Amino acid sequence: MSDAGNTHCRALAQARCVTSNLEMATTTDSPQTPSSGSLGDRLRVPSRFPYRTIAMGTIGSTLLMLAALGAGGILIRDPILGHGPLSWIRYGHGRILANTMLYTGFALIIWAWVRLGRYALAGRIGSRPIVIAAACWMAPLLVSPPLFTRDVFSYLAQGAQLLNGLDPYANGPAELVVLPDVVQNVHPLWQTTPAPYGPLFLLVAKWIVGITGNDMIAGVIATRLVLMIGLVGMLWSLPRLVKHLGGKLPITLWLAIASPMTVIHLVGGPHNDLLMLGFLTIGVLAALERKHVLAIVLVTIGMLIKPTAAWALPFLVWVWANHLPGDRKVVNFFRAGAASVGIFLPVFVAGTWVSLGSFNLGWLTGLKAPTLIANWMNFPTGIGEIFYSLVNLVIDVEVSPFVTVFRAIAMVGLFVFAGWQWWLARDGGYPAIHRMAIVLLAGAIVPPPSLPWYLTWGFVVLSAFEWRRRNLAVVVAVSVFVTLVYYPTGEQALYDWWFMAGVVAASVYAAASLLRPDPLGIIAAWRGKPMEQFLPAEAPRS
Repeated sequence: MSDAGNTHCRALAQARCVTSNLEMATTTDSPQTPSSGSLGDRLRVPSRFPYRTIAMGTIGSTLLMLAALGAGGILIRDPILGHGPLSWIRYGHGRILANTMLYTGFALIIWAWVRLGRYALAGRIGSRPIVIAAACWMAPLLVSPPLFTRDVFSYLAQGAQLLNGLDPYANGPAELVVLPDVVQNVHPLWQTTPAPYGPLFLLVAKWIVGITGNDMIAGVIATRLVLMIGLVGMLWSLPRLVKHLGGKLPITLWLAIASPMTVIHLVGGPHNDLLMLGFLTIGVLAALERKHVLAIVLVTIGMLIKPTAAWALPFLVWVWANHLPGDRKVVNFFRAGAASVGIFLPVFVAGTWVSLGSFNLGWLTGLKAPTLIANWMNFPTGIGEIFYSLVNLVIDVEVSPFVTVFRAIAMVGLFVFAGWQWWLARDGGYPAIHRMAIVLLAGAIVPPPSLPWYLTWGFVVLSAFEWRRRNLAVVVAVSVFVTLVYYPTGEQALYDWWFMAGVVAASVYAAASLLRPDPLGIIAAWRGKPMEQFLPAEAPRS
């Protein structure tokens, strides 16, 4: 055979190998590329860059964006689809089709995210593919209607109140007599409810409405773009936090950036928690790097966006105290505590004054507003409802006393737990940050309401620590579950028991898929191949 013929055959063999690599990347979980071995072994090696996985999630995200036009948090009066040729997607069979397409897109994103996690756990990919995947999955959602929530309409309406000289902490958006499209798209529950957000975020919302006015589509997109500042802050701080806290960067980014809680809830929602998390993570990093003044300033700014960032401040005092010279721990604690208070107060006062034009503390009482949401996802509420149901079998009673009592007991327990964790964090360092993250997580679960995206407060910080593989599978189950417990319109689905059964099944299957590809053998059976072809030659260590 001629040299040209040999070259041609070698090129064909290489092309077949590359094609096989790309195909097997979707089903195998091999930890490393073997440098030698049989041709069959080499053909089973996955691609180092997960093109197919990223493409799958991107297709899913695009389906979410398109389907949200009919099944998401759509506008009351849509200038694009309201009376045009595509308006059918919002009604009847069109809406059923939109919901089917939306949940199909959701499934593709989850599938891609779980596969990406397997690759990261096996050491087959680094940080770059995960960041690229997250960016590709988020991009279509930047222009999507709101997904699984209508909170962004409340953000804009409360910003409009501030813009028009009204106090968003005294009354709800219904008092606005201007910008009718902004007001009418607020969920009915929040029409007469004061704002529960920090004054600095309302100032941001005021600026956005000042630019976009009554244009709700532009307002939603502009809000997302502003909130992406928080994502940039997370991307900058998390690699540095990993060095202090002992995690693995690909796992951290997979859990904190590419997670459906971030992609679908924080970006697709969107939610102002994303902006707060940017300041929180940079602030925690500053504390670990002995830049304590900056740390207190940044976390206080985060609190002025979303008040729950305040849980982190007492723990940062311990970190500061343990960085001070000398062995007098009590003295160092009071020095760090006094300095922290001395920094917090002027930042808090100045931030409130600049945002509202006065030192208006009405936003603290506005924190009661979310307690209007009552469902069993908040476990004290759920326990109260169970006791109510049992008593109501015997005697006709109201549900509210039961819920109120169990919520009160849970809040006392939360403060006791948080205080105990704070005391155990007195040696500072990364254990203090770990306990801080646990308290942030508890602060998302115990007080009413427990909304799905609240879990990101603790998970984002915890992502920088080392994780066991099985614990990550639990996080996968929780992530899928909390993303699905609300309908795409933003209404809760927690009492649709058949739907919830499907949500639980999907969550468990996704978790099992992280530990073992195709855990039920469905794909193998469909392709008519033995399951062994889908498993690595040697299981990666967790």
